[in-house]
Amino acid sequence: MAIPGVNVLGPRNGQFNEILTDDALRFLAALHRTFDKTRQSLLVARIGVQQRLDGGQFGDLDFPPETAHIRADPSWICAPPGPGLEDRRVEITGPTDRKMVVNALNSGAKTFMADFEDSNAPSWNNLVNGQINLRDAIRRKIDFEQGGKSYKLSENPAALIVRPRGWHLDEPRLTVDNRAMSGALFDFGLYFYHNAKALIAAGSGPYFYLPKMEHYLEARLWNDVFLFSQSYIHIPHNTIRATVLVETLPAAFHMEEILFELRNHSAGLNCGRWDYIFSFIKKRRADRRAVLPDRKDVTMEVGFMDSYVRLLIQTCHKRKVAAMGGMSAMIPIKGDEAANEAAMNKVRADKLREVTAGHDGTWIAHPLINKIAMEIFDKYMHGPNQYHVRREEVKVTAADLLDTKVPGQITEEGVASNVSAALAYCAAWVSGNGCIPLNNLMEDAATAEIARIQLWQWAHYGATLQESGDAITASYIAKVVDKAVPSITKLVKVQDDHVSIAAAYLKEQVKQQWASDFLTTDLMPYLEKVDGAKWVRSAL
Repeated sequence: MAIPGVNVLGPRNGQFNEILTDDALRFLAALHRTFDKTRQSLLVARIGVQQRLDGGQFGDLDFPPETAHIRADPSWICAPPGPGLEDRRVEITGPTDRKMVVNALNSGAKTFMADFEDSNAPSWNNLVNGQINLRDAIRRKIDFEQGGKSYKLSENPAALIVRPRGWHLDEPRLTVDNRAMSGALFDFGLYFYHNAKALIAAGSGPYFYLPKMEHYLEARLWNDVFLFSQSYIHIPHNTIRATVLVETLPAAFHMEEILFELRNHSAGLNCGRWDYIFSFIKKRRADRRAVLPDRKDVTMEVGFMDSYVRLLIQTCHKRKVAAMGGMSAMIPIKGDEAANEAAMNKVRADKLREVTAGHDGTWIAHPLINKIAMEIFDKYMHGPNQYHVRREEVKVTAADLLDTKVPGQITEEGVASNVSAALAYCAAWVSGNGCIPLNNLMEDAATAEIARIQLWQWAHYGATLQESGDAITASYIAKVVDKAVPSITKLVKVQDDHVSIAAAYLKEQVKQQWASDFLTTDLMPYLEKVDGAKWVRSAL
């Protein structure tokens, strides 16, 4: 049956029809018609903020004066944890392919963050198959065999949390009233509509991670979506729980306000460390003082990152919700015991820093890292959380969050490393793979974005190389790109033409007056070939 105003441009066959049902599409259309105008206005507001920052007006990078009363009011707290979210000491993350879902749920981690965002290239097949896989996991019908190996869900799997795409991304294969739908509402809506009641019946609930927000009004929009959606399917308000990733520089100044807007649905905040570094550079792209050294030198111990962590923990525990630590991107190194031990020691040090700072849990990207992270948190966090660690001594100012004093240099190796990471990831992404192991790290869009934005920043300001003192230029980076291209297909399984797309994209990016907002937005049209369907273009 055709749904008035709704047009599905991606294929609908087999199990896809079980997800893209008429009733589900009606729900998506209702979400779009109710909330997309507000979404678009908030995206326009983001553009205004960036324009003011580019013009040297930095007033947006401060704690909002109009909400001072919310920050000063000690009386409000957030909702208690949802069933299964009381203890989140280790969370594993990854995309929603069937094998990953089973392995992550069976990993021994407390929760699994199933990702439609940074570790997922949003091809139509990836998105809809991901919805199928999560539906089957919730109903314990996901068991399968592959390559002679059996994959079977354990008796006590991790609690499931889903990360939809951010507000800025469209879903061009589904239009409502001739406009592309929000990718965030598409991912959220299909998962919620099909699974919320089944999750509640199983003793859990519909839980989400919310990415890339820049303002507390964007959190208010999510809260309105939650209220509408719970009413739509007739479940009690405040059943949903959502953890917000603080991974943009503006959001660091809105932490309490974001919790306040979502307080009846909030499950806390997360230090989205890699995206935060990316946003720190991008938002201050017109500020020469914000030029940072090699990515490896921008650690969690540098001033602006340490301030952000301390403020997040203080804010969450003041409002009785989880303060989640960041991602350990390390993965086990096979065939080199010494190198593997050195890498795992870095993981131990990172997790020790988090738990002693007061975090209530941490992220990992590989099941074999679970034991290490769990041992650290079990040793130092004896209860289900550390809400009692109030960090009342913490005093973080706007200047602390904007501190650009980062020890380190910009090196030839740093340029080459960024080029390699950006090339490999972008080539993989346009082929439909959003999560790749590279140099013993699990890379996703966030780390590739740091690589891209740093290359642009260094070329834009003519930063000098430590070794030679020569200025970094777009032409210098182009030479490094050309040198790296032949090695990319040895690092990741991609076609030569996808490497060519990535190389051309990177060379063009470093020549721009301003770095663009997101590589995922820039490269999205290339997924059209993967999908084999014509799309509608963004309204913005």
